[in-house]
Amino acid sequence: MKTALTILLLLFIGVYVSCKSSGYSQSETTSVEFNYLALGDSYTIGESVEENERYPNQLAEALSDTYGSAFKAQIIAQTGWTTADLKNAIREAKLGNRKFDLVTLLIGVNNEFQQRSEEEYTTEFKELLSQAIAFADGRANRVVVISIPDYGYTPFGAGRQSSISARIDRFNKINKEIALTMDVKYVSITEISRQGLSNTDLVAADGLHPSGTMYKKWVDLLVTELKETF
Repeated sequence: MKTALTILLLLFIGVYVSCKSSGYSQSETTSVEFNYLALGDSYTIGESVEENERYPNQLAEALSDTYGSAFKAQIIAQTGWTTADLKNAIREAKLGNRKFDLVTLLIGVNNEFQQRSEEEYTTEFKELLSQAIAFADGRANRVVVISIPDYGYTPFGAGRQSSISARIDRFNKINKEIALTMDVKYVSITEISRQGLSNTDLVAADGLHPSGTMYKKWVDLLVTELKETF
């Protein structure tokens, strides 16, 4: 019996030493890659900032650092898109049955800017959020709705700040209520965007869109909200 145990122990030691010398580790063989889908408009594609400053790319990097696993961002977004445009783009992307580990949705500023109705926004936002949950394989806790920034606090919108802010608040009330009803996470970044006139570093060179610095503030909130999700 002792002889058998000795042989097993020697074999274990041999395997352990061999693995260490070859650079093998359990974490390397069990590492996981997470797929992240970001849906939106100019705020998601990062108009007027470098690609690495876009909030989805900053978020993917921050989550990779937090969890020690790679997060890969796929973005479906363009400047000027309304909810209807995003719906069409998702259909044209032909994602089929692809599933994602994380989905973010930020859409509505162009509905407001184009004076589209709140009723239309309500209907189409519900449809988009249902799609987002489906992309997350039904896991509502893996979906995050991000509030609409307030461009009234930028040089572009400062002259109409009061009316813009009032409408942005109404659209955000809609998307928040829908998000809570559908049990997804909700992160409000609107108050951060309202620092744009007092802190010019938060606004991109075009005088309208967020800078990479503002997007970093958004990402800090998102990482906190997603704590222990993965």
